[in-house]
Amino acid sequence: MSQISDLLFDTTVAAASLKDFLAGGRLRLGVTGLSRSGKTVFITSLVHHLTRAVAAHGRKNQLPVFRVAAENRLRSAHLDPQPDDAVPRFSYEEHLSALTGADRHWPQSTRRISELRVTLEYDRKSAGLLSSFRPGPARLDIDIVDYPGEWLLDLPLLEKSYAQWSRETLEAASAAARATIAADWRGATAGVEPQEPASEDVARKLAALFTNYLRAAKTERFALSTLPPGRFLMPGELEGSPALTFAPLPVEEGSAPPSGSLAAMMERRYEAYKTHVVRPFFRDHFARLDRQIVLVDALAALNSGPAAVRDLETALADVLTAFRTGRSNLLSTIFRPKIDRILFAATKADHLHHTSHDRLEAVLRHLTSRAIERAEGVGATIDVIALAAVRATREAIVKHDGESLAAIVGTPIEGERIGDDVFDGVAEGAIFPGELPADPRHVFRGDALALAEEDADFRFLKFRPPIASLGRDKEPLPLPHIRLDRAMEFLFGDRVG
Repeated sequence: MSQISDLLFDTTVAAASLKDFLAGGRLRLGVTGLSRSGKTVFITSLVHHLTRAVAAHGRKNQLPVFRVAAENRLRSAHLDPQPDDAVPRFSYEEHLSALTGADRHWPQSTRRISELRVTLEYDRKSAGLLSSFRPGPARLDIDIVDYPGEWLLDLPLLEKSYAQWSRETLEAASAAARATIAADWRGATAGVEPQEPASEDVARKLAALFTNYLRAAKTERFALSTLPPGRFLMPGELEGSPALTFAPLPVEEGSAPPSGSLAAMMERRYEAYKTHVVRPFFRDHFARLDRQIVLVDALAALNSGPAAVRDLETALADVLTAFRTGRSNLLSTIFRPKIDRILFAATKADHLHHTSHDRLEAVLRHLTSRAIERAEGVGATIDVIALAAVRATREAIVKHDGESLAAIVGTPIEGERIGDDVFDGVAEGAIFPGELPADPRHVFRGDALALAEEDADFRFLKFRPPIASLGRDKEPLPLPHIRLDRAMEFLFGDRVG
């Protein structure tokens, strides 16, 4: 991109940042995660707990770590119209109905960006000489921006040429964990010459095979994470457009491909993807975030084996390189805001006994350790947590062959199975999930293909949401959670002090 284009781009971001700053009392919270990590459930549960926290007074406090609620300083929390009229609204009511209705089920995951504003009215915490000065409730508007993690993994493409991206993608596809599922696409790529004349038919064929490979890598069996470009998996309105009709080719870095060649066509479309897809997302949404939570389904990677775990580590490192880390000072807050708090959350902690919750957290901390060291060096505050935004299980001691065993009890989704036992989606089951290793380094063992189910080290079932209780107003009360309040306190507790 030319210097003039860079200047115009920075000016646009700065103008949006100045508008946000002048609004005051606002925090933009990014929520993302790789597929099936539970973004929709997290946002729905967070908002439900906030908006029902005051109504729940008199009941056991479900948010003891979220201090503004624990100290009874939260006066109210309610939804307000979002500030960005051009962004779809997060379908909170629909998702809450899915979780708490008679036919309770997990809501559909979001495949596009969406936004929701929740407004907190609270009493400032009295301190020192100001202890008697209470000017009335303060207010914080939290603008929750929900976007697919696959889009986040596209941001590093802004710094990569077509040749560099091609080389990295082809090298990754040749690794043992990917070689089989990438075979058709790699074979077709080997059968063309990058310098041959551009052909729409060839471009469409290679793009289709490349997309099939990305989709196969994302399936539950392989659970691979580093799969840019993200819009190949979530095309939306771009499906079939030239911006998504390209694929990597083995081209020489540092030299331009011949005009009119297949490589030149692919390079042009790759650059168009960056210009018309990645940069607008960065400019209009990502660059304006203040805080960020990244949800990670580490259990899915553990289910699939060491190769998936290593791939997840690579993806998380790519995620951190995308963030504009560093503490915001006054000028950077106005003109180029930086995300100054990032929370990595290993979801679905309720699939494990509580004795393994800290171990799950340790696994995620190990996966992010090297990247976190680099980010913390420039001042960003980063934390790692294991949580369940909705706790679908409870714990019990079960007798088995004369032994007392720690188990989790819940309602497995219809079709889930253990051995020859198939669950019907109605009956509860007591599950012995096993323990994660005390040393998280034990989850790394080579670069083998995903293990067959009978050979996997860990198997985790999928459970239905728990049955919701109704309050005095006959509306559903917030569902149980694990450490959701700790996430709230880290992400915006300092802003309601």
